[in-house]
Amino acid sequence: MPKELLVQVAPEVAGDETLLKAHLSKLVGVTATEIVHVAILKRSIDARQKAIKINLKVSVFFEGDPFVAQKIVLPDYKNVSQAQEVIVIGAGPAGLFAALQLIELGLKPIVIERGKNIRGRRRDLKAINVDHLVNEDSNYCFGEGGAGTYSDGKLYTRSKKRGDVTRILELLVAFGASADILIEAHPHIGTNKLPQIIQDIREKIVECGGNVLFETRVTDILLKNNEVQGIITQNGATITANKIILATGHSARDIFELLDRKKIFIEAKPFALGVRAEHPQSLIDSIQYSCDYRGIHLPPAPYSIVKQVGGRGLYSFCMCPGGVIAPCATNPGEVVTNGWSPSKRDQATANSGIVIELKLDDFKPYAKFGALAGMEFQKSIEQKSWHLAGETQKVPAQRMVDFTQHKVSTDIPKTSYVPGTTSVEMGQVFPGFLTQILREGFTEFGKSMRGFLTNEAILHAPESRTSSPVRIPRDSETLEHVQIKGLYPCGEGAGYAGGIVSAAIDGEKCALKIGELLV
Repeated sequence: MPKELLVQVAPEVAGDETLLKAHLSKLVGVTATEIVHVAILKRSIDARQKAIKINLKVSVFFEGDPFVAQKIVLPDYKNVSQAQEVIVIGAGPAGLFAALQLIELGLKPIVIERGKNIRGRRRDLKAINVDHLVNEDSNYCFGEGGAGTYSDGKLYTRSKKRGDVTRILELLVAFGASADILIEAHPHIGTNKLPQIIQDIREKIVECGGNVLFETRVTDILLKNNEVQGIITQNGATITANKIILATGHSARDIFELLDRKKIFIEAKPFALGVRAEHPQSLIDSIQYSCDYRGIHLPPAPYSIVKQVGGRGLYSFCMCPGGVIAPCATNPGEVVTNGWSPSKRDQATANSGIVIELKLDDFKPYAKFGALAGMEFQKSIEQKSWHLAGETQKVPAQRMVDFTQHKVSTDIPKTSYVPGTTSVEMGQVFPGFLTQILREGFTEFGKSMRGFLTNEAILHAPESRTSSPVRIPRDSETLEHVQIKGLYPCGEGAGYAGGIVSAAIDGEKCALKIGELLV
């Protein structure tokens, strides 16, 4: 019978099957040749001591034990071409997983996506990076797969209580992701691999009779007696349905404005805002692993850090080991940063958002915008950054120590941010109280992570799209909007998720609620 064990081993043992079998054989009192297979169930790194260890949960199979490699397969999706239709607005993780769940329930999803498909998005991303041209419908945030497609594919979530994380990961594996995401403590797909997975999901939706309409922006939601009747698109087409899943993501400002104009109840939501800091990956490795050279058996080191400064949380966000910084503006006349890593995380630099939690009171200067006050606050900083950067996609930048000492950096080395940088004193970007918190915070970070506070680190501003600045309230039981029947606010844009996995879970939950009524 297979034996399940929790072990802690050196990185070189964890990475070599022969060494691992030899280690396990001593623990269970057999020869290494009697172990026919070792299945790794969970894996994480313990870097708290100088001698780094790998924590493994394994299942050891001995001679005579039946071992069949696990194969993850897709659900038995139905053909729903003639079934009742449900509109899904947005083809990010919330929208796509909602569509898959609807098909599983026997309902037909009509997925409406303002952006382009995977292939079309690539051309528009090149235009941002090379020509500084922003297509407001097709960019790093909008298009097939949403913001996650070209910004990393990190799958770690703390939202275990919200739903079945394993189901989402297994679906991703069935659509082509590495099975490693099922065992890693911090699973990650990589921006180079995620686009094909997203494309395969879309093809499955279409194969099963669902519709996916690209370059189709929703301009109105049709209502009668506070119940949805359908939508109108930018070309004047009407699509009718009495159930709509609204999964437009955290940057769909036009949708927030549409809801506000129609007096559909929304509310301002606090979010976090700051900068994206880039260090040499070798420096982060040396800090986190306490070594001069990481070696081949350890992955590029991540970090996670949180401090209380001035009564507010200051923390790392969306940390990307071996990654790059990307231009993520969604409209001309603004600068926005985010980070991503390829699957091997093999780039020379590491980057992370370093962000401050905001409060509703911070939006008071924009109170005239009502529920959109936070959005306007966010927009003002992005537009100011664009002006400071010479009205281009070049990002305002400053060396980290220079920032803490109020010095304009005399030179900015080349960073991973392709459009380029403009040397700016960051105090010009942010309100004074946020600038002071960032300055004090980096000093505190430097005390906790010796070497983190260095002029080798370059700050890029702003990191401003951490989450939605608006919440679209819904009933906690039915998941319908608190005012509009048949409208299901969903995912990050509605304020109910924070990442690929949690958004996918929320999309499934909304689809299941609709299924309870229609199936």
